[in-house]
Amino acid sequence: MNSRLTSPRALVIALATAGVIGAVGAGAYTSARAVGAPTTNATATAPAAMVTLPDFSTITSRDGPAVVNISVTGTMKASDDEAAAEVQGIDPEDPMFQFFRRFQGQMNPRGQQQQQRDVPVRAQGSGFIVDANGIIITNAHVVKDAKEVTVKLTDRREFRAKVLGADAKTDIAVLKIDARNLPVLALGNTKDLKVGEWVLAIGSPFGFESTVTAGVVSAKGRSLPDDSYVPFIQTDVAVNPGNSGGPLLNTRGEVVGINSQIYSRSGGYQGLSFAIPIDVAIQVKDQIVATGKATHGRLGVAVQEVNQAFADSFKLDKPEGALVSNIEKGGPGDKAGLKAGDVIRKVDGQAIVSSGDLPAVIGQQAPGKNVTLEVWRQGERKELQAKLGDASDKPAKVAKADADVGQGKLGLALRPLQPQEKREASIDTGLLIEDAAGPSAQAGVQAGDVLLAINGTPAQSVEQVREVVAKAANKSVALLIQRGEDKIFVPVRIG
Repeated sequence: MNSRLTSPRALVIALATAGVIGAVGAGAYTSARAVGAPTTNATATAPAAMVTLPDFSTITSRDGPAVVNISVTGTMKASDDEAAAEVQGIDPEDPMFQFFRRFQGQMNPRGQQQQQRDVPVRAQGSGFIVDANGIIITNAHVVKDAKEVTVKLTDRREFRAKVLGADAKTDIAVLKIDARNLPVLALGNTKDLKVGEWVLAIGSPFGFESTVTAGVVSAKGRSLPDDSYVPFIQTDVAVNPGNSGGPLLNTRGEVVGINSQIYSRSGGYQGLSFAIPIDVAIQVKDQIVATGKATHGRLGVAVQEVNQAFADSFKLDKPEGALVSNIEKGGPGDKAGLKAGDVIRKVDGQAIVSSGDLPAVIGQQAPGKNVTLEVWRQGERKELQAKLGDASDKPAKVAKADADVGQGKLGLALRPLQPQEKREASIDTGLLIEDAAGPSAQAGVQAGDVLLAINGTPAQSVEQVREVVAKAANKSVALLIQRGEDKIFVPVRIG
């Protein structure tokens, strides 16, 4: 089974370190030097200072009552065989689900169209109270397709909850229950969170309510493939199905994140858990409470990673930034003057290290806001002003390319495009790739692709391409390729 990021409706992601729990309350531990071992000289290193572990029991007893269990019932559309599998309780991730689908297909006449039907959905998750009058934050995927949401407190009281709003782009949802004087969690600041710092999660993995797990912050600002609007906190806190939407707390008992996803081969905890920063969550929560929805800025560009091959091709000092591969005509980026081949290095002074940083930074801005973009173009630094659009108008798209490249010559057979081919492809210039071999083929270039530019220079003739390749002192070139309606840069190592 392939590794994957998982966030099913019933899956909650809690960050915690396996093996740490046994040490909780142990008090302290000392250096590993054997007791009574002789000291060889007077300058021997003194024993290490005793290190005390955080008192997780105090945090749990004080803050645990503000964490809730969430039960969801609803329906979803599914085909006949999917519905039957769902009814029989087969998880779509289970290999038996695919077997069941094939078996069902044999029972139906070939070519018969599958019928769509409503299938009951039941899910569990976690959440936490942020307002004494019944405002609760959880994950959007926990309450997706919900017709009825029930919130259970630690004192065993249950309330029917209203979903005030859900934002799929950040996976945040806000609930409201009719209750007063509820316990509330204090909110921390993700910017103050340090890698290596102790954190703990409280939630309901597999329905086991008020479960506490602990670990450390493994990294900050992680960009995940399906959640580019969120700079995730990575931890090694144990998180499993049912933890989603629960709080990630620091050693002061402040919420610093919302457990959301795990990276797993099995669907269960394997040491890589991801939480939504509380700063992002509160910004979305405030918008939902005020208007019922959240808005996000949009630049209207497709970007991809800058690897070492691209950095060499564009004469960058290091492989950082977001490489613009496609621009929406008439969109905010187009109006700002962005061009394919630009590398966005900063937004309002904030560094863009990886391509995933850009949608996360832009997505947290309000539509209509003016931002300053620092870009690298043709070996020079430039500044552009962009007025952001609304992400709800059209989702941003992140393009990715295979970074593996081969050795030797470019390996492309090219010819000029005919006028009709240019009209069909909606381009003014470019060369048709009739065959791809050697390094280009290994990099993913295919026959039928259109070469639009090489190292940022528009591809207008075969001779021009040969000249650029001959002048590539760093033995690496960046090809801008159009395949269908998609445009993407491909790095090719030619020597």
